[in-house]
Amino acid sequence: MILNVENLSHGFGDRAIFNNVSFRLLKGEHIGLIGANGEGKSTFMNIVTGKLMPDEGKVEWAKNVKAGYLDQHSVLTPGMTIGDVLRQAFSYLFELEEKMTGIFEKMAEATPEEMEEMMEESGTIQDILTNHDFYIIDAKIEEIARAFGLLELGLDKDVTELSGGQRTKVLLAKLLLEKPDILLLDEPTNYLDANHIEWLRRYLQDYDNAFILISHDMEFLNSVVNLIYHMENQEINRYVGNYEKFKEVYEVKKSQLEAAYRRQQQEMNELKDFVARNKARVATRNMAMSRKLDKMEVIELAKEKPKPEFCFKEARAAGKVIFETDDLVIGYNKKPLSKPINLRMERGEKIAVTGTNGIGKTTFLKSVLGLIPAVSGKAVLGDYLYKGYFEQEIKPGNNTCIEEIWETFPSYTQYEVRSALAKCGLTTEHIESKVRVLSGGEQAKVRLCKLINVETNILLLDEPTNHLDIDAKDELKRALKEYKGAVLIVCHEPDFYEDLVDKVWNLEEYSLLA
Repeated sequence: MILNVENLSHGFGDRAIFNNVSFRLLKGEHIGLIGANGEGKSTFMNIVTGKLMPDEGKVEWAKNVKAGYLDQHSVLTPGMTIGDVLRQAFSYLFELEEKMTGIFEKMAEATPEEMEEMMEESGTIQDILTNHDFYIIDAKIEEIARAFGLLELGLDKDVTELSGGQRTKVLLAKLLLEKPDILLLDEPTNYLDANHIEWLRRYLQDYDNAFILISHDMEFLNSVVNLIYHMENQEINRYVGNYEKFKEVYEVKKSQLEAAYRRQQQEMNELKDFVARNKARVATRNMAMSRKLDKMEVIELAKEKPKPEFCFKEARAAGKVIFETDDLVIGYNKKPLSKPINLRMERGEKIAVTGTNGIGKTTFLKSVLGLIPAVSGKAVLGDYLYKGYFEQEIKPGNNTCIEEIWETFPSYTQYEVRSALAKCGLTTEHIESKVRVLSGGEQAKVRLCKLINVETNILLLDEPTNHLDIDAKDELKRALKEYKGAVLIVCHEPDFYEDLVDKVWNLEEYSLLA
């Protein structure tokens, strides 16, 4: 056994996340950890990696197990280059080499006995370095950097200049170079483009060791896992097979429980009715019925989670042209990312913007909106535009969800604010929490809440599906299909945008990197 978790309980404030749950991970298991937003998937990962202490229970790792964790919110140190970060994967080997050099230096003054001991220790270190490919580190770094498209960016590029997707790739590449005994991956496909999602899929399918994967990309999850652990209502339940198999078994279990609940309710009502009608006769039979009622183990159905309802408010119609670009060259700090772009969007069109990471999809959106200046050329916006913009990443401040919405809609009553957040699938506990303690998916729902309550006729959405659970994704897609305005969406999930949009603009066609 690699990991054993017993009787784990944990909560934040008066909000319980886990109640007495157990979990085990065996050699070679490929586990998908699933559950709706806010059920505690990332919290669970933080507990097993020791970043968070549980309120109760124990977490035991097998001896000498090395775990590698790709966290949703991992940060890179400013001033470091891509190469520096990748070399960190081998930091323990560099430390061993330093130790060996120190031993060699001391050998000059050693006694014969000490010399023998030193020779033995340096020999052991030498074996470890050789077995862990220490002397071909640069070649290994180059190989993985090429696989993730980092080589063409340049290994000397500062990490602060990277896009969200490029950062994910650097962290993932470093993790895979570390060759841990177990991989812990929290939403690894967020921000990754199609080519690299495919590369990661193949890598995980052939992976000999164990891994735990959190993902809301069910198609990806389905293709790489052989076990599902499902988190719901403070419990974790184990299912053998992939996600499709889990869905089948889960639905059967749910309908069996509902049928048993209905039967028991009926029996209880009949018993109560019998006891009430025969109150006057304190007969043995009546006592027996009462006792049967008291002893009954009552079946309880889990409370239905609030399902989100997104409905975009629509402003008056826009002019015929939403925007037009005239030899627009996008970039940052006057450094061009693209060749001249000439594109036009018209009223009511729905268009997906795709392309590999770092190609400038977010930059394109911001340039069209006028949030960053063009390197050259221009984007001309049409008339009567009421814009709604969903940013890929926003660092939450110290507000509660209620304060966050109130700042945007000061005229709302407390009831209107709560009701707007509840419609987005947030519970009372979430609504009263600070935004920063919420999961990535819940934070996205708060931001969507702002967007759907503003009247718009053009929506510019930058990776809106990242972190969202299945229900929220399905509902967002339905709402966007119904929306009469124009939609420009950056998205790396073809499953989401293919039957939603009329056109796909692949920015690779304009890229200077391609």
